[in-house]
Amino acid sequence: MLSFKDEQIARLAGSGWSACEPVAAAVAGAGLPAVTPGYLATAFHDEVWEQAERVVSALRDHFASARFADETTYGVLLVPDPGRLDTRRPMPAAVRAGRLGAPAGDVFDARLSAGVLGIRPGPPWSMVATVTGAYGPSLGSHHQVADGPAAAFTVAGTDTRALMIRQLWGARVLQGGRELPDCEANQRWTFTLFPGEGLTEGMAESGTVLKGKVRFRLGKPDRGIGSARVAPAIALAVT
Repeated sequence: MLSFKDEQIARLAGSGWSACEPVAAAVAGAGLPAVTPGYLATAFHDEVWEQAERVVSALRDHFASARFADETTYGVLLVPDPGRLDTRRPMPAAVRAGRLGAPAGDVFDARLSAGVLGIRPGPPWSMVATVTGAYGPSLGSHHQVADGPAAAFTVAGTDTRALMIRQLWGARVLQGGRELPDCEANQRWTFTLFPGEGLTEGMAESGTVLKGKVRFRLGKPDRGIGSARVAPAIALAVT
């Protein structure tokens, strides 16, 4: 049986960052190191992988009673240095071709701000423990999450709402490769809310993949239907 570290390295090295040619080309074009087993094993010390295992387990346990928790997969998300590859913004159409079957420009609401920079420029790649599968848990509407008690969202001493942001979802879409999160081609269609972004003109941000396009949207902040999901997240210390 593979260790957590070995299992995550194998999954990341086979993710969209490397296995999806247009995304790998964008990584190379940004001057980022290729996501390979050798790089991952040496770029992050054993202590970071051990921390990741503890935090992933803590996230899974804390949100085990959430709606749709049984279909939520937690793991390690890689977030690129936003100074080189900014996942808060639309990607060129060619980057989406490997997952959507053809070049497709993102749909990005012009009212959206630059977005919260939860992972700041510096290391080429940062590790975050969060949702890595197709679906996050359903914890209610933007208002219910943003205004809820801190204890309901605090894991390992960290309020996981702070990183429920566009930057991480953008990275998750790229890492997903052909297995896109929140996509209508999945068994069920969902969208991920970004409570960590705050409201824009009284509307809540979310991300989804619908009608062949990655979409960064604004919608009603009180929409708490089952399709509305979140991605609790904790950044991991790099030593």
